[in-house]
Order: sequence, then structure tokens, then C-alpha cells
Amino acid sequence: MSSIYSEIILDYYRYPRNKGSLPHPQIQARDSNPLCGDIVEMQLELDEKNTVKDVKFNGQGCAISQASASMLTELVKGKTVDDVRKISKEDVLSLIGGQLTAVRLKCALLSLKVLKTGVYNYIGSTCGCRRSPFSAASIAPESS
Repeated sequence: MSSIYSEIILDYYRYPRNKGSLPHPQIQARDSNPLCGDIVEMQLELDEKNTVKDVKFNGQGCAISQASASMLTELVKGKTVDDVRKISKEDVLSLIGGQLTAVRLKCALLSLKVLKTGVYNYIGSTCGCRRSPFSAASIAPESS
């Protein structure tokens, strides 16, 4: 990894953007990487058009996991839930820059995993669908 990317990661780690908690997030998820002890929690507040009005993260761990969470909060602010759903691992890795080892890749992508977990849980809770206990597929619309 080049020194410019290392400096950017250290800057986001030392001076995280959007770190903290939201009082009433519509989307919230938390996960950890047991191999290295990284923990990330993401919270999103949406407006009436399902656009990310505010986003915060909390966590602890290595510089890459925390910097990537901070960078991801800047990326999602102002996007619709559908746009957030479409963020790829390549999008996150382009923010981080450079090549990462397999272990560091897990660190860098933990925040994306947490974000997607929260978004898909939100989508599932608002779609009006029942979920099968055996799969994530919808089986039928709920009757009113």
C-alpha cells in the first residue's frame, strides 16, 4: 500500500468522520470480526423519501476497519436506501486504495457488511412480506 493511502487511512482513523450515535435511527446494525477483534456499528436516519439524512458509526479495532467505516459514512450520506444497497466491495476498496492482504480485506469490508445487514433488515421490515423461516425469500404478501 502506498504511503499516500496509508496517510489517508491514518487520518480517518485519528479523526473519524460521523462517529457517534443517532437518537432514533431507522437502520441499525452491528457486527465484529472475531479474528482481529474489530467491531463496527452503523446507524442511519432516513428522510421521507428513504434518503440517508444522517449516518453515524461506532466501533473499535484496527485503523483499516475504523477508517473504512468513517469513509463509508461519507459515501452513503445523501443516497437513497436503494443506492446504498448497491454499494459494492469494489467501491469500498477504491476508497481505501492500495492492495490489502486477505486478513486486512476482512477488516476493510466489515463496515460494508454491517451497512448491508442493516439495509436489508430495513427493506425486509418495510416491504410487507412474510419471510420463510427456511430461506430469505419472500413467500407471500401479508394479508391486511
